[in-house]
Amino acid sequence: MRFGLFGGPSRGDSHSDADAYGRYADMVVEAEQLGFTGAYLVEHHFTGRGQISSSLTMLAYLAARTSSMRLGSAVVVVPWHNPLLLAEQAATVDVLSGGRLDLGVGRGYRDYEFTGFGVAQDEAGARFDEAIAVLRRAWASDGRFSHHGPTWDFEDVVVEPRPIQQPHPPLWMGAGSPASIERAGREGYRLFLDQVGSFELTAERVATYRAARETAGFAYSPSDVAVTRALRIAHTSDERDQQLERHVATLTTLAESSNATTADGRSANPFHSPADSRREAAEASAILGTPEECIERLRVLEEGGVEQVLFAGATIEDLRFFAAEVMPAFA
Repeated sequence: MRFGLFGGPSRGDSHSDADAYGRYADMVVEAEQLGFTGAYLVEHHFTGRGQISSSLTMLAYLAARTSSMRLGSAVVVVPWHNPLLLAEQAATVDVLSGGRLDLGVGRGYRDYEFTGFGVAQDEAGARFDEAIAVLRRAWASDGRFSHHGPTWDFEDVVVEPRPIQQPHPPLWMGAGSPASIERAGREGYRLFLDQVGSFELTAERVATYRAARETAGFAYSPSDVAVTRALRIAHTSDERDQQLERHVATLTTLAESSNATTADGRSANPFHSPADSRREAAEASAILGTPEECIERLRVLEEGGVEQVLFAGATIEDLRFFAAEVMPAFA
């Protein structure tokens, strides 16, 4: 198995933005030295907590601070971005990193972010599809091209620089529902799976993705999937209870991060979890407990077809301990 980081810097309540970003960059550099193989950054806006908003900028900086680990977005919310600028920025990171970019793309789900940007959330799907078509066209074109669509009009343009990875950096999609997972496989995206789903559900999702990908004629590799998990290491039963409650709090924050609903009244938040079963969901999803228990839980994921795990919310102390006590079991 391979292990990486998920999330990014966040000011929280105690540090300045400059301090949070510096600490995070230092953690990524040490994580690479410890044997972690990737760092994947979210994109969020208007939170008031200082969550990272410009992930590609941060990845360009990390490209200069690291030498081998994959650097990715998880995800860039495409409906808010000019697709030509996004194509140029992503290609620039790929060039600066020596071809180490993984470009995760998504439609977004937090209602207040769409409101803040003045983009109608019910237009997200159409804007995403058109922007992805522009991205693929921009990277595939040998010279100038034009695009005229419902949202974007570009006449006689050329995107520079050319990415090192050809025809373009790997495109990843965050997905959770069967329909979205099948779409990711059918359209050749690699797949991010969330930290909310149980081990059993994660295995089902991997199988769904693999079947869709192979049916569409794409070769499948376990490296096409990355699963996010909370890392909660504990040494005593009391400490384990405390770590579990930390994860319950994280799931609560995720569940309350958007109030958007679908046309039939269901939550449109992909990280929604019912409050009365949230503790059970936390227990069923985290890499939690002693090193031995963490190894056992990772083995369950491995048996379900997962070979790449990204840790959310881990401290540098967590990563050091994991590298020493857990990672050798998967060497």
